[in-house]
Amino acid sequence: MSEDDTQTTAESEARGAELRENVALTDARRAEEEVAKAHAEAEAAEKREEKLSRKERKAKERAEQAQAEAQRAREQAANAEKLAREKAGAAKATPNLSGANVMSPGVGSDTDPAVAAAAASSYEAPKPAEASPLERPEVAAGVAFASAFLIARILKRLVD
Repeated sequence: MSEDDTQTTAESEARGAELRENVALTDARRAEEEVAKAHAEAEAAEKREEKLSRKERKAKERAEQAQAEAQRAREQAANAEKLAREKAGAAKATPNLSGANVMSPGVGSDTDPAVAAAAASSYEAPKPAEASPLERPEVAAGVAFASAFLIARILKRLVD
């Protein structure tokens, strides 16, 4: 081996060492970036968790409010039923034989207020429906005009 070969070999080895150093530095930077990314993802996950826990807490509060409101409604219905019974007892009204009273197992403290009110009220026949809009004279005249206009347009297209 000549001196030139030795020198180029030494330069090649030095260049290879530089490249290995650069690769090692790049690997270290990538590892730092991955750690930073993982840290950012962990922070984002914590924020999502906090947001979801707030939503859950608010949902629980709304459910508790709805439960309290339902309890108040039950109490009001019970009071209304009690008043109705007292009125009925004082007036000695004839018993109501509606389907709700005949078929229902009874009205208790856990009965829906709407059901309790329906059971306490008597049956009313449905009211007759209003006349349809087509039976009104101004609507009928408008329909007749519009249909005549359309027929005239169609005939004009056919003739031309």
